Amino acid sequence: MHAESTTLGEIVIQTGGVIQTGPFGSQLHASDYKLVGTPLVMPINLGDNEIVEKGIARVGDWDARQLRRHALREGDIIFSRRGDVGRRSIVRAGQVGWLCGTGCLAARFGSNRATVNPEYVAHYLGSRPAQVWLQDNAVGGTMPNLNTAILSALPVRLPSRADQDAVVAALEDAQAAIEHVKYLIAKKKEIKQAAMQQLLTGRTRLQGFEGAWEYRRVTEMGDVLAGKALNVSGAGALRPYLRTKNVLDGRIELEDVLWMPMTDVEFERFRIEIGDVLLNEGQSLELVGRCSIYSSEFGTSCAMQNQLLRFRAYPATSPEFAAHLFRYCQRTGAFAAIATKTTSVAHLGSSRLSNLLLRWPADRREQAAIAEVLSDMDTEISVHEIRLDKARALKQGMMQQLLTGRTRLPVKESAE
Repeated sequence: MHAESTTLGEIVIQTGGVIQTGPFGSQLHASDYKLVGTPLVMPINLGDNEIVEKGIARVGDWDARQLRRHALREGDIIFSRRGDVGRRSIVRAGQVGWLCGTGCLAARFGSNRATVNPEYVAHYLGSRPAQVWLQDNAVGGTMPNLNTAILSALPVRLPSRADQDAVVAALEDAQAAIEHVKYLIAKKKEIKQAAMQQLLTGRTRLQGFEGAWEYRRVTEMGDVLAGKALNVSGAGALRPYLRTKNVLDGRIELEDVLWMPMTDVEFERFRIEIGDVLLNEGQSLELVGRCSIYSSEFGTSCAMQNQLLRFRAYPATSPEFAAHLFRYCQRTGAFAAIATKTTSVAHLGSSRLSNLLLRWPADRREQAAIAEVLSDMDTEISVHEIRLDKARALKQGMMQQLLTGRTRLPVKESAE
């Protein structure tokens, strides 16, 4: 497979296109954005070779006409001009007529595409050689920046059109496998959400359980404690110390655990045990109360910071049920409703959590049975998420092999 060493600028010019910047910020004002209108693609809307429509800005007909030179065509590739300069997205058929927004650059291909497949170029620009080149050649001290000259000089390995098409077809198959797994994960999450709404509210009962559900304050079901404030100059032995960043939705992340000096007395007071439920006390409204049950390799030798809350279940309470119930409260906004709010942060607080009135099954066995059903669903979702990671890694490996020519795909010979 012969491949020509060329540049993005030469390829675009060859098709009769142009590389241009999006509109300047002075051309658009906050009052110009509308709920309904022509979508305006900003850097935040650039995903991995796809435009993310959720939350996209829009402008009215008058502004769209004024910005018509920035209207996008199928196959155009949009780049972030500042910050994460490696981000790029290709324009699909359903996005024709959308506008290249402020903070973006667009490689706009012309109609002469006999030797160029824009999809191949977009994939190539996501390969490691292209991404490294963009990072190395971006200008700016604190924040990398691109301009049309830099983007035009970006080296591209361009094989024959038939080879380009073969690579695109293979990568599209790999992406289809990724999308299928993402669809399965979304469906499993929908099913689990419906199960949570039924099982954690008592609307649906598991077979064999008929006991009463009672409204109880959280403090009646377990002990609530706030963590220890970070004090880097403290005395004592170094202990692993969990922070809000370590407590994710349904799991504890231990790769970036901080080790902090603590005395034996301090450690015993703020020590976490297996089965404790940890909640984020201070976060944004969407994340306040995000929680997970603690079961880690650190066992009982870990403490927690002051922006975490610890719930330790009493014997009549299933900690696994409590963890699922708290996650349901976080997702439905029950924690955000009782939190105190500032301009940027919401605070749950140990007293608010302790006094929160929730409905619990009186029978601990029913609590445990419900938790087991929901945990099995979590396990199934985790299996699919592992599959998704593998599918993405497979596609990434294919990109490095196919886009560098290390692996050849069979193509039909042309009449020439």
